[in-house]
Amino acid sequence: MKKQPLLAISAVFALTLPWLFTGIIQEVSGLSTIIVVGMTGLAIVGASFMLAWGAETAEKDVPRAFAIAILAILAVAPEYAVDAYYAWNAGANGATAQACSQLSGSAIATAEPGTLAQACHDANLAVANMTGANRILIGLGWSGIALYTIYRATRSGDSSVVQRPGSLTDAVKIDRNISLEITFLLAATVYAFFIPLGSGIGIGDTLILVGLYVLYIGVIIRNDVEEDTAHVGVPAYLQSFSKWGRVAAVFGLFAYSGYMIFEAVHPFAHGLETLGTSFGIPEFFMIQWIAPLASESPELIVVLYLVNKARSTAGFNALISSKLNQWTLLIGTLAVVYSIASGTVGTLAFDEKQAAEIWITAAQSFFALGVLVNFEIDVREALTLFVLFASQVVLEFGVLQLVSEPAAASLSLALLHAYTVVYVLLGGWLFVRRRENVRRLTGRTVATVRNAFTGGTDTSEHGY
Repeated sequence: MKKQPLLAISAVFALTLPWLFTGIIQEVSGLSTIIVVGMTGLAIVGASFMLAWGAETAEKDVPRAFAIAILAILAVAPEYAVDAYYAWNAGANGATAQACSQLSGSAIATAEPGTLAQACHDANLAVANMTGANRILIGLGWSGIALYTIYRATRSGDSSVVQRPGSLTDAVKIDRNISLEITFLLAATVYAFFIPLGSGIGIGDTLILVGLYVLYIGVIIRNDVEEDTAHVGVPAYLQSFSKWGRVAAVFGLFAYSGYMIFEAVHPFAHGLETLGTSFGIPEFFMIQWIAPLASESPELIVVLYLVNKARSTAGFNALISSKLNQWTLLIGTLAVVYSIASGTVGTLAFDEKQAAEIWITAAQSFFALGVLVNFEIDVREALTLFVLFASQVVLEFGVLQLVSEPAAASLSLALLHAYTVVYVLLGGWLFVRRRENVRRLTGRTVATVRNAFTGGTDTSEHGY
C-alpha cells in the first residue's frame, strides 16, 4: 500500500520538473509561447495536487477551516502578486487621484511606458484584475463546481448532493459550519458597495477589510480539531507519520507547491495573454479576464480534485474561503502596496469604469450569497450565476470589438450598471424570501464566535 502513494507523489512531482529546470534554474530564453504555456500549465497542475494533499494531511492536527484557509491563501497568492505589481507601479509613478483626474480617458488608455498616464492606467489595471478574479471565482468557480458535483454524484454517490424530482432541481448541500465564512463574506460585500463612493481604495478600507479577515482567522484557529475524516491515498499515507513528520510533510508540500505556483503562474498568464493578443483581443480585456483565469487555475484544480474524491463539502469550503480572502485581503492590501511604493500613505485611485466594476463585483457576490444562505445551490441557481457572468463578459467583449470609442466606453459602462441592478434585485429577492435562513445563519455565526473566545460549547443557535 505504501508503494502507491509514493508513486503518486513521484508522478506529481515530475510534472513540475520541466519548468523547475528549464524555466527557473536555467532560465532558458527563446522558448516558444506554446512550450512555456505547456510546461507552466503542467507545473501548476502538479503543485495544485500538492496543495490539496497538504491541506488534507493538516486536517489531522488543525481545524479543517484553518487548513482550508491556508490552502486558499496559497492557491490565490499569484493573484495577489499580479495586483501588487500594478498597484506598485501606480504608486511609484505618482498616480494620485488629483493627477489622474487631469488626464483624459483616451490619454490613459494609450499611455506610453514610464509616463503619469501609464501609472494611472496601471492603477485601473490593478482594480480590473482584482474584480475580474473575484467574478471568475463565482461565475465560473462556484457555478461550475456545483454543476460538476451534481454530475459526478451519479457515479460517485456523493452524499452532499440532493436529488429531487423535476427539471434542474438537484442541489449540492453546503456544510452549515461554513456559516462563519458566509457571514464574514456578506459583511465584506456590503462594505464593498461603499468603496467607489470615495476617491479610491485607501488605508481606511485596508483597516476594515483586513481587520475582518484577521478576526475571521482569530475565530477559526480557536476552534477544536474536528473528528478526523477518513482519508485514502497520499493524505492517509502522510497522516500515518508521527506528528512532527506530518508537520514537516505539510510544510514541505505547502512551501514547494506555493513556490512553483508563484513561479509558474506569471509565465503561464503572460503566455496566454500573448496568444490572446495575437488573435486581436484587447490588452485590458486580457488583464481583467485571461490573467485572473490563469492565476485562479490552481484553486479550481484543487477543488476538482476534492470533488472527484466525493469531498465536495471541502471543495466548496475552499471556494468560499478563497472568495473571502480575495474580497478582504486582496482589496485591502492594494492600498498598502500603493502607499509603500509612493513613499506616503495614499489612496489607489481608479476611474468611473473601475468604480462600476467594483459595484458589479459586489452585486454578484451579494446575489451568490443569497443563493447560499440556505446552505445549498441547485442546478438552476448555478446556471443563473454562470449565464449572468458569461453573458456580461461576452457582451462587453462584443462592444469592445464592434463599437468605436467613445461610444464603446459609454455602452460598456451602461452594461455594467444594468447587470449590477439585476444582481442586486435577484439577491434582494432571495434574502427577503429566505429571511428565516438569514436569522439562523446569524445565530450560528454568533454562537461560533462566542464559543471561540469563551471556550463554550453553546449550540442553541445551530438547530436546523
